Amino acid sequence: MNLAVGLLPHGPTAGNGAALPGSAAPPVVLVTFGRECSGTTPAGETRREALMRYYGERMTAEAWSEAPLSDTHGLPSWVFPPAEGFTATDIDHMPQLPAHTEVIDGSLAFVSLQASFHTLTLFLLERELRRFCPAHLRVRREMSVVLGLRQRPEPDLVVLHAEAVQGTDETAYKASDVLLAVEVVSPDSEERDRKRKPQLYAEAGIAHFWRIENQAGRPTVYVYELDPATTTYALTGIYHDRLTLSVPFGIDIDLTEIDAL
Repeated sequence: MNLAVGLLPHGPTAGNGAALPGSAAPPVVLVTFGRECSGTTPAGETRREALMRYYGERMTAEAWSEAPLSDTHGLPSWVFPPAEGFTATDIDHMPQLPAHTEVIDGSLAFVSLQASFHTLTLFLLERELRRFCPAHLRVRREMSVVLGLRQRPEPDLVVLHAEAVQGTDETAYKASDVLLAVEVVSPDSEERDRKRKPQLYAEAGIAHFWRIENQAGRPTVYVYELDPATTTYALTGIYHDRLTLSVPFGIDIDLTEIDAL
């Protein structure tokens, strides 16, 4: 039985697939389990069928607290994915998951406590993006995006088409809705923020990606655009004290304002 529970980094790659340079930001715990670690279920029953048999439509806090423990390190049985992995919609039926849980490559990723740099950077960028955002676009913070059957990351910020917003009960958007995805890199999520997640965003056709690094307490913004011929991101600029862009729309952000927040 293969079990892996650990801290895992995240971020973008250059057009040649190499890792892009960057620095630190917040922690994410990735929980993955080998295919043979499927728990005990009746003969012929898949893991997903077993979960649905147990939970059904009563995925309440009470049902959650009663969920049986597996025989692996006392972990609850729901953390073990079906043989084919969790799907993007599975977490909609697991209401007691920690906030900001993501599905990456069919595994659950849990975000740990955020440093103040992460919070302040998001506040600054969200405020300024809303200020410059055209009327046909919207800005959303910490909303997940369905990129594929087993891919549902949660970018720190997204800019999306206004028609994608259908109400206040939404829990996710489609990749085709998103124009820009932003990730603030954390020390425990560097690999994912710098490599895997931008790779997934590019493959899903999201045209613009920003990676934010902490350099001496101030945000440095690495700006990428999608090359549709290769479906990879190309670095178009690195911005330290001021972020001035003409795409995806006109933006002029004083990054040093984080000092006053």
